[in-house]
Amino acid sequence: MLKNLTKKEISWIFYDWANSAYTMVVTSTIMSLYFLSSAGAALEGTVADPAVTANAYWGFANSAATIVLVLLSPILRTMADYKGRKKKMFQFFLFTGIAFTALLAFVPSTQWLLLLIVYVITAIGFAGANIFYDAFLVDVSEDKNMDRVSSLGFAMGYIGSTIPFIICMVLVVLATLGKIPISLEMSYKISFIITTLWWIVFSIPIVKDVHQVYGIEPEAHYVQKSFKRLGKTLKDIRQHRHIFVFLLAYFFYIDGVDTIIKMATAYGSTIGIGSIMLLVILLVTQFVAFPFAIIYGKLAAKFGTKRTLNLGILTYCVICIVAFFMSPDKDEKTLTIMFWILAMLVGTAQGGIQALSRSYFGKIVPKNQANEFFGFYNIFGKFAAILGPILFGWISLATGKANYGVASIIILFILASIVFHFVPDDRELS
Repeated sequence: MLKNLTKKEISWIFYDWANSAYTMVVTSTIMSLYFLSSAGAALEGTVADPAVTANAYWGFANSAATIVLVLLSPILRTMADYKGRKKKMFQFFLFTGIAFTALLAFVPSTQWLLLLIVYVITAIGFAGANIFYDAFLVDVSEDKNMDRVSSLGFAMGYIGSTIPFIICMVLVVLATLGKIPISLEMSYKISFIITTLWWIVFSIPIVKDVHQVYGIEPEAHYVQKSFKRLGKTLKDIRQHRHIFVFLLAYFFYIDGVDTIIKMATAYGSTIGIGSIMLLVILLVTQFVAFPFAIIYGKLAAKFGTKRTLNLGILTYCVICIVAFFMSPDKDEKTLTIMFWILAMLVGTAQGGIQALSRSYFGKIVPKNQANEFFGFYNIFGKFAAILGPILFGWISLATGKANYGVASIIILFILASIVFHFVPDDRELS
């Protein structure tokens, strides 16, 4: 699978293997279950529906982390275009995310607000590191190989995340069933430590082998000049019509993708899917996502990246429709089957749509300004991710039905599909 790749390409790919443990254990499963349990218990008797309210707070917290990144990203990325700075900024956010993920294990469950604050900082560290990680793609791979390398990164991430997740899942399940002499809360905390160790160990290759290739020479007063170059890049984006149109389409569809990733476990818990079943379903989803991330790369090579991304957008529209009919009024068996269908559909499209978005953008931007342009790529993506969780939380609170919150995300995919029609076929750009 990694045949004919360079050492730096492999090292870059393995960071997906490293940080996907955080995505799976913290963002998508264990942390959300832990928070919903803690906040739900604390809110009992103070609100009409503690589960829905806790769910909404979880969405708002994810939006808060995104707002911070949106505000910081442009100038940080512009500064990172100076040679020697991208790696330092990557490492700062990397170690921030790792340190605060470990700290999650030491926050008392009764302090649910503090738990949420620490989580927000972990999310900032994780996403901040990813901003620079994405931009390193142009430093490690040539245009002709970017689809493959980017897709393999997501594929390795899906497989890599399953290993610590299985360990954590076994701990949580055994603790839930009373088969081991530790509490359920302690099993959650041990899971955070396992995630931290996995993230540290497998980040070593990228820290050791990947270095910035493209960039501009360091100069005096680089902070002030970074702001000036940021303004110039804004003008450049407007001049590159195909870049701007793609970013606008990306703004809409990645919002829906990120919202579904972050809210899936919380949503499943809210409609009555048991914790153990949720963990099993999400584990199987990772195994489905692994081959489909590679398949998307192959489809892009055969049919073009644009057409393959359209397939991903259509799949997410179907996901939203399935979610709409998942009313808590239905019996448990029906809801479980429907959640299985929803999860498997997510597995087929999630990695592919993210990987090809990253590689498509990497192919159309000027290489010497890759950090700046990827800064806007992340701004469009992360700013959209503010709207999704807020929309989910607002609709859920207003209607009292979480399935309406998920279903409302289809609006974003429809808008994305309309705008994406005007994005040029990548094969016409080569």
